Amino acid sequence: MDANYTQNAKLQSVLEALEVERKKVLAANTQGYGAIILGIVLIVALAIMGLLVAGIVIGLGAIIFGGVILFRISDAATDYKNRFKMDVVGALLSNVNQSLTIQPSSGISEGEFRQSQLFTTTPDRYSTEDLISGTIGKTSIYFAEVHAEYKTETQGKNGRQEHWHDILKGIVFVADFNKNFNGVTAIRPKDFGASIGAWFSKNIYSFGDKNVVELENEAFSNHFVTYSTDQIEARYILTPALMDRLCELNQRAAYAISVSFVSSNMYIAFPLAKNYFEAPLFKSLLNADVLTDDLSVLHFMYAIVQELDLNTRIWTKQ
Repeated sequence: MDANYTQNAKLQSVLEALEVERKKVLAANTQGYGAIILGIVLIVALAIMGLLVAGIVIGLGAIIFGGVILFRISDAATDYKNRFKMDVVGALLSNVNQSLTIQPSSGISEGEFRQSQLFTTTPDRYSTEDLISGTIGKTSIYFAEVHAEYKTETQGKNGRQEHWHDILKGIVFVADFNKNFNGVTAIRPKDFGASIGAWFSKNIYSFGDKNVVELENEAFSNHFVTYSTDQIEARYILTPALMDRLCELNQRAAYAISVSFVSSNMYIAFPLAKNYFEAPLFKSLLNADVLTDDLSVLHFMYAIVQELDLNTRIWTKQ
């Protein structure tokens, strides 16, 4: 029997089993939140009619009933979400490459995110999940969803207010570049480079004008500003072929990418508009397109190694 057929049949079986759980969780959520909303409406309506006490008693009863339903289904909802990631996303990964695995509760640490030098702003709030790792040819890779934010404060009439701004909401992709770098090289979108001076007060590693690497690839320089603590090494890393491939990758990505070369790793940050690898609640798992977006992202990440030709070992790691 064909291996792909067997894998697809197994995935279909998993989806059918999880669809039963999805419907159970959805029905309980609908009932629970419906009861809570009904309770609030009853309190307001009866209060308008002059029956405040009756409204509170009846409305609170409905709200408590809804809360109990949501509490009872919470474990099943968590199990449904976890099974989706391990069984469904895990099966998708296996179809893409047998070595790829997912760890839903793991990610890229905040320390590594800072060390990557992808961004100059230090996160004030940081979360990460869905670590996917494996080996493609000779290249070890891993990537995870990351949400890094920084905080600003303003003084208004109602006192001091906090405002949160995204540094990155998307995926950080890491590949072994098979070379221990002597310096740090960072490639950032052109508009990012123009505003870098405003972030010196919260930077991790400041690149000044003397660290700008002038490159002869006009198309690359039109999109990116390159900084490095080692100008010679930066030029060895950024071969004409690699610059062309990074431009192509940037065009394929939803938003402008950032790239860095630190230690022996290549880091790429992909800003994204949505959270991937999450179990759908309001959409059937049996719909033909329910996994399209997740599968598209997985293929995109997998193709990076080939697109950037990372399996061609120019250097030998020392």
